[in-house]
Amino acid sequence: MARPSSIEVLPQDVLENLQALLRDPRVSQMEATRRINIVLEEQNHPERITKSALNRYAVKMDKVGEKLRQSREISEMWIAKLGNAPQGKTGQLINELTRTMIFDVNLQLMEKMSNGDDIDLESTMSVLKDVALSVARLEKAASLNEDLKAKVRQQERERVAEDAVKYVKDQGLSVGQESEMRSFLLQVS
Repeated sequence: MARPSSIEVLPQDVLENLQALLRDPRVSQMEATRRINIVLEEQNHPERITKSALNRYAVKMDKVGEKLRQSREISEMWIAKLGNAPQGKTGQLINELTRTMIFDVNLQLMEKMSNGDDIDLESTMSVLKDVALSVARLEKAASLNEDLKAKVRQQERERVAEDAVKYVKDQGLSVGQESEMRSFLLQVS
């Protein structure tokens, strides 16, 4: 098993400080390395970070950040496109994205196994199961939400039609005309 990088063994507060420095465009990697090593020395931490370790970490975080940005852009595009689509189509998209994610994780696991890396298969499968359950729950909640909205819209249409019929009835509308008007208003609204 590979030795953890010097970044991975940093205390949490130092790691958060490092991440903040990396996000600041005014701070170079050399400067970030220098500042973090000063903090580590002040805390009597045995490790020091190197510029190359920090660079590898920054590159890795940039890749993760780029994937997140791409994922958000793709999600926003599909949400905009499917915003008015039936819930089932949005659920199908979410299910397909989840399948793709599970496939990608599976490929990464196979690559790690072929490299002889240790993996916690049980933990990984547990996370994937939780993701799948969360997606199912989200889709069910969204479907219930749509049903509730439809019911509220129907009740509002009925209320408006009833109010309109009462108003017109007071103006001398016949029973047949009331019925026709109610039907018309329920179809239109």
